[in-house]
Amino acid sequence: MTEAERIIGTPDSEGADEAAAPAERPKGKRKILALLLVALFAYLLDLGSKMLVVAKLEGHEPIEVVGDLLRFHAIRNPGAAFGMGEAFTIIFTCIAATVIVVIVRLARKLYSTSWAIALGLLLGGALGNLTDRIFRSPGVFEGAVVDFIAPAHFAVFNLADSAIVCGGFLIVILSFRGLDPDGTVHKD
Repeated sequence: MTEAERIIGTPDSEGADEAAAPAERPKGKRKILALLLVALFAYLLDLGSKMLVVAKLEGHEPIEVVGDLLRFHAIRNPGAAFGMGEAFTIIFTCIAATVIVVIVRLARKLYSTSWAIALGLLLGGALGNLTDRIFRSPGVFEGAVVDFIAPAHFAVFNLADSAIVCGGFLIVILSFRGLDPDGTVHKD
C-alpha cells in the first residue's frame, strides 16, 4: 500500500488498520494491568508485614519459626544487602527510584505475561524498600529498611527483598530462554 493510500485510506483498506489496532492494544494493556496487580500485591504484602513487625516484634525477642533454621527478628538496615553500604543510603534510594522509572517506561512495550510478572515483582519490591527509605527514621531519603526474615547462617531480609530476587531470577530465566518483554522470542 502506498503512503498516500495509508494516510487517506481506500474503500478496501478502511477499517483494516482500525480492526488490527484494537486487538493489539488490549493485549498490551492486560500485561500492564498484570504488572501493576503483581506490583501492588507485592508492595501491600511487604508493607503489611513491616507494619506488623514494627508493631509486634520490634524491641522483642526473635520468634523461632522453624527451630534454629528460621526466625523472625526485627532489625533496621540502613545499607544494602548483608548490611553493606550503611553510609550510602541516599544512593540506594536513588537506585530504587531509577529502577521504578525504568520499569514504568518499559511497561509501555510489554506484551509478555512472564515479563509482566517479573517486572511487577521488581516494582513492588523496589517500592516497598523505597517507602522505608523515604518515610522511616532517621529521615527522608535516609530511612532504614525493616528486615525481619532471619534464616540460619544468612542475612536478615524482608518480603520486598524476596520479591526483587524472585523478579530478577525470573528475568534471567526469560533472558536465557530468549523471550523479550515485547513478546518476541529470539534464538542466539
